[in-house]
Amino acid sequence: MEPVFTLLHVIMAMINSSSANGTTCTLQGEFAYPQLSKDGDIMVGGIFSFHSSWEITDSSYVVKPPTVKCTSLEVRALQFSQSVMFAIEEINNSSILLPGVSLGYKIYDTCGSTAVGVRVAMALVNGNDKSVSDDSCTKPTQVQAIIGETFSSVSMPVAMSIGPFSIPLISHGATCECLSDKRKYPSFLRTIPSDYHQSRALAEMVRHFGWTWVGAIRRDDDYGNSGMAAFTEVAQQWDICLEYSLPFFRTYSQGKILRIIEQIKSATSRVIVGFVDPSDLEILLQVFFEHNITGYQWVGTEAWILNPVLATMDKHNILQGAIGLAVLKTEVTGLKEFIQDLNQVKSAGSAIFTKYWEALYHCKYIVQNDSRLCTGQEKLSEMDNTFTDMSLMPYFNNVYKGVYAIAHTLHDLLGCKETCPTKKQPDALTFLEQLKMLHFKTKEGEEVYFDKNGDPAARYEVINWQTSTDHQHDFVTVGLYDSTFPVNSRLTINVSSVVWAQNTNKVPISVCSENCLPGTRKAVQKGRPVCCFDCIPCADGEISNITDSIKCDQCYQDYWSNPQRDKCIQKEIEYLSYDETMGILLTVLSIIGAIVTLVILVIFFKYKNTPIVKAHNSELSFLLLFSLTLCFLCSLTFIGRPSEWSCMLRHTAFGITFVLCISCVLGKTIVVLMAFRATLPGSNVMKWFGPSQQRLSVLAFTLIQVIICLLWLVISPPFPFKNLKVYKEKIILECHLGSSIGFWAVLGYIGLLALQCFVLAFLARKLPDKFNEAKFITFSMLIFCAVWITFIPAYVSSPGKFTVAVEIFAILASSFGLLFCIFLPKCYIIILKPEKNTKKQLMGKVPNK
Repeated sequence: MEPVFTLLHVIMAMINSSSANGTTCTLQGEFAYPQLSKDGDIMVGGIFSFHSSWEITDSSYVVKPPTVKCTSLEVRALQFSQSVMFAIEEINNSSILLPGVSLGYKIYDTCGSTAVGVRVAMALVNGNDKSVSDDSCTKPTQVQAIIGETFSSVSMPVAMSIGPFSIPLISHGATCECLSDKRKYPSFLRTIPSDYHQSRALAEMVRHFGWTWVGAIRRDDDYGNSGMAAFTEVAQQWDICLEYSLPFFRTYSQGKILRIIEQIKSATSRVIVGFVDPSDLEILLQVFFEHNITGYQWVGTEAWILNPVLATMDKHNILQGAIGLAVLKTEVTGLKEFIQDLNQVKSAGSAIFTKYWEALYHCKYIVQNDSRLCTGQEKLSEMDNTFTDMSLMPYFNNVYKGVYAIAHTLHDLLGCKETCPTKKQPDALTFLEQLKMLHFKTKEGEEVYFDKNGDPAARYEVINWQTSTDHQHDFVTVGLYDSTFPVNSRLTINVSSVVWAQNTNKVPISVCSENCLPGTRKAVQKGRPVCCFDCIPCADGEISNITDSIKCDQCYQDYWSNPQRDKCIQKEIEYLSYDETMGILLTVLSIIGAIVTLVILVIFFKYKNTPIVKAHNSELSFLLLFSLTLCFLCSLTFIGRPSEWSCMLRHTAFGITFVLCISCVLGKTIVVLMAFRATLPGSNVMKWFGPSQQRLSVLAFTLIQVIICLLWLVISPPFPFKNLKVYKEKIILECHLGSSIGFWAVLGYIGLLALQCFVLAFLARKLPDKFNEAKFITFSMLIFCAVWITFIPAYVSSPGKFTVAVEIFAILASSFGLLFCIFLPKCYIIILKPEKNTKKQLMGKVPNK
């Protein structure tokens, strides 16, 4: 179908061309008259909503629809228009900017309608005037640029329509992020920050106050939907969740509004982000009051947070304590006085002047019924206070900057110095490209420039709604947001100056779940947003030292979590020390054993010439007592903090001293057996096991153990070791065996000698009574073997320092067993029964042959 329409357009163009040849130029459709206008060398357009609504008529599509009839006169649009007029008057009176070139303006009413907005914008782009009588159909010059519109909903279709003509549209109030898309809106620029920055600033402000669970109401158009989408995107990055995001438009039915009310009432969040226009809230305020939706903390956009009309309408304090962003306050010298002098408008548009005069002073120029007659001399004090209110001065300044941006761009393109050499209007595309690169300062010192998207730098004031003593709303500045600052310092708020909802000084709380304290971590509840979570205590050995931690961190190897799980503390180091009860007891037993052994040694040395000492091999007895002393003392090396030397010494000293001890016992056992054999007729066995052979056997047996220990120390010696496996919260300092084979070889060799000694002593147990030492040796070896057999499972299963304690106990028990079984009976006779310590008594015990 598209080629068919194209062909029809070509045919119609040819017909129109032929019919127009030699005829006058006629304008198609109805002419759109500007509300305010002034001639100039170069024209500037303006589109503002002088009326906020229009009468809706049914289109039958049978007859041509009537012209839109606008209603509800809007005061702010006149003030925006006056800002254009003021700026152009200043520029025309300037000898520095555009000298010799005058600017004119044509300002139209859009009625807040997109259709009307596009229509008047095309009238400005077309440039033809109905009064033109040029028969050659040459078109008068179009406007150089257009200032407006205030609302994004109107600015978008206008910008899209004039974009192909490269006519700049400079808006002072349209904030929709979508307008930054240069592919759809190539000629759109603005002097107000984009919602791209506002959405991020709002999200950062919400995070600043700790609100992670919020609701939202958005205007159901591109402004509200795209702004809330940007807010949601940033909020999710900072773990802020939207419990609901409800669309609203002023044309919604009562049923739709009631559903919105029900959702808000059933929600648990106490903060509402309002991405709406003042007109939306004007409708909602009464509905909220009727359904008792009060006490909520509102977060507002620049569209309504600084609106005095809305504040006046909020009689029930629904928005009390609202906090939001507003364009930076500023003053333009002379602008306030110019705006308040309404007579300045009269020469530019008498019709619109009359409407506003009558509306502001509540009078009529033509007397109807009992209406008050306008004199034209009414005073400012009699005027409607919405006109005298200058709270929207930042927006007036935005309009002012837009006009000056046009003038500076023209000044550069026309090559103006002392005077402008030409008044010819620059090419639209050239002008647009130059405008985008513009950078200048206003007379107030404010920098004006556009980024690659046609947006200015984002700077906002944080505004808080407070109630004054006379119950009037005050807009109090409590902070600042500047996008040119580093990320972490863009937002500054004086929290102590903020008055919150319900007129309190306490920051409201709006969270789905309470904060997880240090020592816990967040666990998201299944099927719910990330802001709804449970707080799970950290496991043993893990900590979290920040609020709302998403994970617990493992402590380093030598550290463990404290009971609160918010700090890693050094693990308790455990080893058998001299300071604890067990260590003291074992030390005392070791020293007592060594002292008792030495005492027995002294007794034996004193009575070395007595029969009982001589009869039981005094030399081996002395050596055995010496080795037992070493056995008692070597247990002390197992107590105390393990070190390299103590680890090597404790096992080797224990192994060698015990082999020396068992070797002596084994030697004594062999001597007993040999002595019995020597008493038999014809036996000369003792000559083969005399003192020299006894010494040599002890030396040989001990030397073998020394060699085993040396090999162990050379190949893989014991070393200090931190055992982290027995207790998670403790470090066990112990001596690692190094080579387990070496350790068990040492024990095995001791066990082999002990077993051999036990067998020999057992065989000699029934020898004549005077050789009863064999019985004592048998008992001592029985105790020795029993102790070390039970030692093995106890050693393997005992944890930590108890392993060392078991080993010391085994050493002491076996040493005391040898000492008491072998030497205590002899000491008893030497000390308490000296009459039996005679050769006669000793010989008398030998049985008759």
